[in-house]
Amino acid sequence: MTPRHTKRLLLLAIAAVLLGVSAQYGFGDAWASQYTYAFAPDKTDTSPKTPPPRINMPEPDPVVQPGPDAPLSKRVVEYQIDVRLQEDTHTLQGLQTITWTNPGKQQVSEMYFHLYPNAFQSKDSTFMRESGGQLRNDKATEASLGYMRINSLVTSENDSLLPRLHYVQPDDGNANDQTLAKLRLPEPVAPGRSVTLKMAFEVKLPEVFARMGYMGDFVMAGQWFPKLAAYETVGTRGRTTEGWDAHQYHGNSEFYSDFGIYSVKINVPASYKVAATGFQTKPAAADNNRKIFSFYADDVHDFGWSASPDFVYAEEPFSTDNVPGVRIKLYLDPLHAKFKDRYMHAAKSALAKYSQWYGAYPYSTLSIVVPPKGGNGAGGMEYPTLITSFAAETDNPGYDLERTVVHEIGHQYWYGMVASNEFEEAWLDEGFTSYSEDKVMESEYGVAPNLPVEASYMTDPAPLKQLSWSYHSHNHYAENVYMRAKLVLFGIEKQVGPKIMSKIMRTYFQKYKFKHPSTADFQHVVEQVTKTKWNDYFSQFVYGNQMSDYSVESIAVKPVKENGTVKYESTVLIRKNGGSYGPVPIVFQFADGTTLPKVWDAAQMHIQYTLVHSSPLLWAAIDPQNENVLDNKHINNFMKAELPEKVQTRWSIGVAKLLEGIFTSLAW
Repeated sequence: MTPRHTKRLLLLAIAAVLLGVSAQYGFGDAWASQYTYAFAPDKTDTSPKTPPPRINMPEPDPVVQPGPDAPLSKRVVEYQIDVRLQEDTHTLQGLQTITWTNPGKQQVSEMYFHLYPNAFQSKDSTFMRESGGQLRNDKATEASLGYMRINSLVTSENDSLLPRLHYVQPDDGNANDQTLAKLRLPEPVAPGRSVTLKMAFEVKLPEVFARMGYMGDFVMAGQWFPKLAAYETVGTRGRTTEGWDAHQYHGNSEFYSDFGIYSVKINVPASYKVAATGFQTKPAAADNNRKIFSFYADDVHDFGWSASPDFVYAEEPFSTDNVPGVRIKLYLDPLHAKFKDRYMHAAKSALAKYSQWYGAYPYSTLSIVVPPKGGNGAGGMEYPTLITSFAAETDNPGYDLERTVVHEIGHQYWYGMVASNEFEEAWLDEGFTSYSEDKVMESEYGVAPNLPVEASYMTDPAPLKQLSWSYHSHNHYAENVYMRAKLVLFGIEKQVGPKIMSKIMRTYFQKYKFKHPSTADFQHVVEQVTKTKWNDYFSQFVYGNQMSDYSVESIAVKPVKENGTVKYESTVLIRKNGGSYGPVPIVFQFADGTTLPKVWDAAQMHIQYTLVHSSPLLWAAIDPQNENVLDNKHINNFMKAELPEKVQTRWSIGVAKLLEGIFTSLAW
């Protein structure tokens, strides 16, 4: 999912202050960058607009059949779903047959189902309590109420199991939360054996909020069906005992499921076009002013779809050496129809680069949905073979258009194929995707990240490997699992070099695609490729909450006589205020133009340099090239010598505290 900054004017003002302060010390260029984050489109224009005319475009060529290729994943679960959109009441009526095969070595007597739409049935659900009815910049409205009801649940012999289904709240004990249900089976499922269940369900869609819902005629069906939880076998993410990984729907958490097969029929009004995970297996069937679309997907762990009568459809084939052939499908809001080429170019660029860097894109389709104005609650989200961009809020988007597409396609790798556990180790998806996104944006569009500025956002660092809902706010979650996690990866790259980092990322993807890896698995790959232990780095910056801040604490200059000649003795105190980041470069500049470089091994918490030179010291600077991407307080990296010592120290600490307070107020 793509995070979004707010308070743009405040951020620009702060950047100006930083530029001015930095320029005083000769670091004006440190803050200059082409970096543009994927800001949410402004919503300040409330003037009425005439809706763009509906554009009649051809339907997608639908006839594709599942191939005979060998499975890429352990296909633990198979879904067959028939769903009907009732557009006047914004409801879904569904019938689902699910077959689950026990992948473990023990018999299983109970199953867990995620009922995600129940997050929206009241303000007392765990999701609404934790989010406060807001996700990113999108706020729940009075119409953002939804639910999921299981109307029947039977075995393949039609024995009712509905009385055996009970809501459970293992994470927080909130009796008002109904997003997770446990089913006690009448007979245990033996290892390698299967159980088939049939379910009838109803979903009331909320007005679009938190990844799903409706906006006018537009529908985004994300997390819309009763979804079986993931069952982890021994060895998966370091588990020593097998069992279900079952959690409630939280304000910060996204999703985690087993790989499987989906066959889905979607019944919508005849005027609607449908975008969905996978591909159509036959032309849409007409039925009494309605259409039934049939989709199929395998080796995926989720299924999302979207529908609207207003979609402007476009499609192009694409292939490279690592993309054997994929049909890129655009479902554009009419306001953004003129940007078809930009969406297509971003998609092709992302697919080409990710497949070149990490590995082949194995699916035959990739669909991009552009929600309408007001539909940003559905925007910036990923599903297998389907992504959503930000909504068409403006007819003059900046690089946020490309950045969002590039980011969400990155999720096809780290969320889709690697399939990290976003409940418990979200950084393995969001951080890796943010890192990959920056690489594409710089390679294809010349938009380079300004890592020193981004590091300055880190006002409240926290461990990356923890439950997503353990972060104390969504801002805190986003600050760490998106940006700090990305900086941790860039920190590794700075130490090993781009070529070795590329090998690390490719090795990790190739080794763990379709396998649900853990943080420890990634560390093992880093150590395997570099042939070096990384325990200290991971314990400080991944498992711990450290940043890597170094400061010039004080400078004292006094004249001294040496062999009858007046010289100047400069005493400079350098301090380590956080985690260690390897050797620290330090530069001392004297009044006669002499530059003296030093390298501190940072083995201790501080070091004092005493320098005797023919002219006085002008200034001292730590890491002048900003190689330490985990330094979140660059303002204390530099100090002029002519200021009195008390003023120096007060300036350094005072500005750092001021900036820390300001950046804490910034929201995603």
